[in-house]
Amino acid sequence: MTMMIPDILDKEDVTVMIIAARKKLGLKWAEIAEKIGMSPVFTHSACMGMNAFPAEKAKALCEVLGLPGEAAEVLAESPNKVFDQTVPTDPCIYRFYEVVGVYGPTLKALIHEEFGDGIMSAIDFDMSVTRVSHPKGDRVKVEMSGKYLQYNAW
Repeated sequence: MTMMIPDILDKEDVTVMIIAARKKLGLKWAEIAEKIGMSPVFTHSACMGMNAFPAEKAKALCEVLGLPGEAAEVLAESPNKVFDQTVPTDPCIYRFYEVVGVYGPTLKALIHEEFGDGIMSAIDFDMSVTRVSHPKGDRVKVEMSGKYLQYNAW
């Protein structure tokens, strides 16, 4: 089956191409990320159109997945970070909403107590997901680190 490539590609077109190529090649996100020298978290996010790849990483991704050169240009474009505002029903994603709903005010209070009135950046940001062995069953460990941004008093 041959995939039709539109004359002008957008982020959604390229995401569909990436998902198809990844499935065809049988690659895990961590394998793709390693091949292009990036983290699996950022690689997946940029492949889904929520971040922009540096031009050389976009080109490398296209080479790894066998995508056309036009896809690299799209992957390097600034994204529109728009997502559905309703609470998702996918159980894995919903649990993260639950964590923020339950612990969001606590995280905010502890950040303000430690750093002052401000936020954790989601732009200057690192995140990793690892498996941790545990006697009660393996654990999902999510680590996030974002630059502290103090609110400016005008």
